[in-house]
Amino acid sequence: METEVANVVDLVDYLWIIWLVFILVCVIIELLTLEFTFLMIAAGSLGGLGANLLGAPWWVQIVAAAALAVLLLLTIRPILLRVMHKGGDPTPSNIAALIGLGGRVLEPIGESGGLVKLANGETWTARLDASSSGPAVIAGARITVTAIEGSTAVVIPSERYTA
Repeated sequence: METEVANVVDLVDYLWIIWLVFILVCVIIELLTLEFTFLMIAAGSLGGLGANLLGAPWWVQIVAAAALAVLLLLTIRPILLRVMHKGGDPTPSNIAALIGLGGRVLEPIGESGGLVKLANGETWTARLDASSSGPAVIAGARITVTAIEGSTAVVIPSERYTA
């Protein structure tokens, strides 16, 4: 009976392996996300691994890892994000670049919609914004994009060219 107890593996003796695996998983996730969150958690886990190597109980290791990770998330991560985004292109792109863009009506915009050509050369199906309670907008009228809903530009007339 005594030999059976001696053969039971104490998992606490191998906790350092669990720390290393957790750190490796966090680093791999960080490489996929590039937001510095999992990097800070991995660095905090190094504190837990260090506590393990110093012989601290398992709960002290977890507290040390959590405290260090939170400290890094609140202090170092914002600085790294600011440095990474410094000098970035502030020009809006995709849908954000279309909001406020002008254009001309190609096919009159009525209740069933219409067609507009935007200043960037793109042709979009269009409908009037709900705030624009006027009649249909005739071909050739100037418009301004207020929103994009799916593949439809929501527009308001820039001038009074309505039918």
